[in-house]
Amino acid sequence: METNHKIIIYQVFTRLFGNDNTHPVPDGNIRQNGCGRMADFTGKALNEIKELGATHIWYTGIIEHATQTDYRRYNIRPDHPAVVKGKAGSPYAIKDYYDVDPDLAKDIPERMREFELLVRRTHRSGLKVIIDFVPNHVARQYHSDAQPEGTVQLGENDDTGKAFSTGNNFYYIPNCALQGQFDMKGSSAEPYSEYPAKATGNNRFDAYPCINDWYETIKLNYGVDYMNGGIKHFTPIPDTWYKMRDILLFWAAKNIDGFRCDMAEMVPVEFWEWVIPQVKEQYPTLLFIAEVYNPAEYRNYLFRGKFDYLYDKVGLYDTLRAIVCGQESATAITRCWQSLSGIEKNMLNFLENHDEQRIASDFFAGNPVKAVPALAVAACMNVNPMMLYFGQEFGERGMDCEGFSGCDGRTTIFDYWSVDTVRRWRNEGKFDGKLLTEDEKKLYNTYRKILTLCNEEPAISQGQFFDLMYANIGGWRFNEHRQYTFLRKNGNEVLLVVANFDATPVGIAINLPPHAFSFLGIPQLPDCKATDLMTGVPEHISFVPYRATETTVSGYGVKILKIVW
Repeated sequence: METNHKIIIYQVFTRLFGNDNTHPVPDGNIRQNGCGRMADFTGKALNEIKELGATHIWYTGIIEHATQTDYRRYNIRPDHPAVVKGKAGSPYAIKDYYDVDPDLAKDIPERMREFELLVRRTHRSGLKVIIDFVPNHVARQYHSDAQPEGTVQLGENDDTGKAFSTGNNFYYIPNCALQGQFDMKGSSAEPYSEYPAKATGNNRFDAYPCINDWYETIKLNYGVDYMNGGIKHFTPIPDTWYKMRDILLFWAAKNIDGFRCDMAEMVPVEFWEWVIPQVKEQYPTLLFIAEVYNPAEYRNYLFRGKFDYLYDKVGLYDTLRAIVCGQESATAITRCWQSLSGIEKNMLNFLENHDEQRIASDFFAGNPVKAVPALAVAACMNVNPMMLYFGQEFGERGMDCEGFSGCDGRTTIFDYWSVDTVRRWRNEGKFDGKLLTEDEKKLYNTYRKILTLCNEEPAISQGQFFDLMYANIGGWRFNEHRQYTFLRKNGNEVLLVVANFDATPVGIAINLPPHAFSFLGIPQLPDCKATDLMTGVPEHISFVPYRATETTVSGYGVKILKIVW
């Protein structure tokens, strides 16, 4: 999708954002630990997120999922605790595709109305709305109590005597009960029972899922017979395809702006090729973002599957993480974008999300400032989208031991919890900064500066990119392993970007190759005034191919020199 602005996605775990509990207890229930609500995203909260530079907000965990919280009084069937991860449950174990998670509502019977008001508030603040679509698997006890009249429950007409049938929504292990290699009782007196057993969400086609499997989920059947070598049966169209199209159209009608499609590569590309054009026929501006990890499938899901954007996890994320941690050379960034061979504009860049460890955690960098140069590279090197995870901008550490998730450097998606930096930033909805440390404020201001520049500067949001590293290998005053430099150009403006992954300040000399001037159509400027967009401070530099451009960059710093002619 062509756009003249750069998409900046602010991912927020909806259940955690507004929780003000200062002393949550590990593995606590909703009464002990509290829970954030959709109503916590006030106009003020949304304006604060927009001020950071966001254009889109991804509300993670909107659709109703399995939970250990009892909502029977609202006619919601309880889930067996053995097949729910954590007290709150995983937002990726969908229990009802047609409903909003009751945890998120102030007035539970009005939860769908509250979601619709959230969408309206978000749009009023100038942000667009992304929600999850989880197509590969559902909760083990999936049951929709909110689906529209005339639609049929998933699995309702399945022939459970067949391991595979195109008419079935699930895969079965006929004549065999589920015998999971995990605690089948949980906190219940009676063990969980399932007969016949259904295949588990992470493509486990037997009755024995273990603790490391997605044991709380069951795999949806899109017409691929995995038990017989993955033979595809797509004619006639499998029943699941129609049901999932109906679900996409249901949420698209709520005036949202995009779907982040969970584990999209576990669903056959033929389904996406069929469904996305149908949805876009009615909602042409709707974005589809795919969580895909296999580079060999990138073009398949972009060009055949019709996705707008794909996760750049195994490329740029892994590369930048390794550079930040001192395990890789900055020259790897060049190899990284070159390996994409022209699809860079379709990749979603990020340094954190709900699956990955926090930058400031002991498992990653330990210090969030170390990743500032990586942020500048990920946000500024192309016109493609950038995503950050709530709390990242304050250096949230993710080192709590919340319950099911344990202390793993991530912010839990399974437990009722409160996120320290986000809670102090919110300060009960005042957003006055009084509870933030000076270091947190400084980091936030750096994030805001870089992310807002992405759309203030057409050279970043729309301009051309030119990698300068090939001309600076073995440079006399340039360490290609710890610095990365490139140009962005639009009209009569050029930006020279330098990211310093080293702790110490550096005085560097950057070679600008003649090809950069001819390729980008830049005049030679022997003595020109440049302004550092990070600080507003001007400096005089030479911008020519025959003499190195000299400047300085602080430790873990970024310099973005703007030159206009």
